[in-house]
Amino acid sequence: MKAFYTDVFVLPLPDGHRFPMRRYSLLRETILQQGILESHQLEIPNAATESQLQLVHAPEYIRRVFEGELSADEQRRIGFPWSPQMVERSRRSVGATIAGTAAALTEGLGINLAGGTHHAFTDRGAGYCVFNDVAVAIRVHQEQGRIGRAVIIDGDVHQGDGTAAIFRDDPSVFTASLHAKKAFPARKQVSRLDVELDPGADDVTYLAGLDRLLDGIPSDESFDIAYYLAGADPYEGDTLGGLKVSKAGLRERDRRVFTFCRQHGWPVVMAMAGGYAADYRDIVEIQATTIATAREILMPSRGSDSDAESLSGS
Repeated sequence: MKAFYTDVFVLPLPDGHRFPMRRYSLLRETILQQGILESHQLEIPNAATESQLQLVHAPEYIRRVFEGELSADEQRRIGFPWSPQMVERSRRSVGATIAGTAAALTEGLGINLAGGTHHAFTDRGAGYCVFNDVAVAIRVHQEQGRIGRAVIIDGDVHQGDGTAAIFRDDPSVFTASLHAKKAFPARKQVSRLDVELDPGADDVTYLAGLDRLLDGIPSDESFDIAYYLAGADPYEGDTLGGLKVSKAGLRERDRRVFTFCRQHGWPVVMAMAGGYAADYRDIVEIQATTIATAREILMPSRGSDSDAESLSGS
């Protein structure tokens, strides 16, 4: 069991910016302090290469990101001012999901302690997403012949519109999204399966929606791997979500998703996705619990070789 972190690549954001950058380093510190993972299980990933990014993103868009030629409007849509650090951080975040996929295929579970940048389209970024990490990771491993078909279970409160658009006409990737109807983005895309929730949905309503989502993933289709975007933003204390899901409700969400994946024998790649609680420590608590739940269900013996082999070979 390995987790890949990018919190050493910090974005230089203006004072008062609402993006909770500190959550990433605190999450890594927390899972170490709580013994959820050990230091030897944490790695800094390589940056995604230009050729890897081109498997999903338009070459001209990549060039303009790399060279700092994004317009003011493009930077506004992304939500970050351009900087060399933004480019490096974005490439490393994609690299973390590429590496997490390799780890999952070997051990049964791989974790990106950031990632889940599902608002990035082929030719543009949006919503704090520059490049689409899950999409690139899938294409990299498909090109290498390591996977054929993948399922994406998106639990972020905001629809993964970029991901849905990228894979709209691709039967090798099943996109499933559980999200708030009234939250960003205003214009939704069409996933293979969308379950939308009304504002104020509580634990009971949310978990019923999750069950509909999981039930709608075809059991007669064979997937080689599952990607889970474990957003903390359905939480009732989130400033951008609009739902009323408790921490206990999110823990149960994670338990159901991981149990579902284990029952199907799918290796799991997890990305943290969104979280915008007024107190970023709430985000960290939620996502540390998600990682602990993944370890408990998918790696019950703390990732011993025998358990990893039985998971990845099932």
